[in-house]
Amino acid sequence: MIRWSPTAPARAACPHRRIARLLTRLLPPGAQLGASTMRPWASANFVGARHLFPLTLPAGTALTDLSAQLAAFDWRLAGHIVADVAVEPQPGGLRVEILSVED
Repeated sequence: MIRWSPTAPARAACPHRRIARLLTRLLPPGAQLGASTMRPWASANFVGARHLFPLTLPAGTALTDLSAQLAAFDWRLAGHIVADVAVEPQPGGLRVEILSVED
């Protein structure tokens, strides 16, 4: 469990569940979203998380269409911004990685 300083301002709630729900709505019919994971992420200027989603697509689904659709989507997350979306082929399907940073 991460504990923040009591004098620091409150941190925005993690958007992982909201991202998973939005991603599920964007998937083509027949796509299966696997068990997702989240990893904290930080740079010198930003704090956020990497959200990893395994994905199985039905035969004939174009990977480029899905990548373009996810990149163009207006991810509305309270207190967070989606900084990057990547779709990568994996054995047995795809992996969608979404980087969110605190606004």
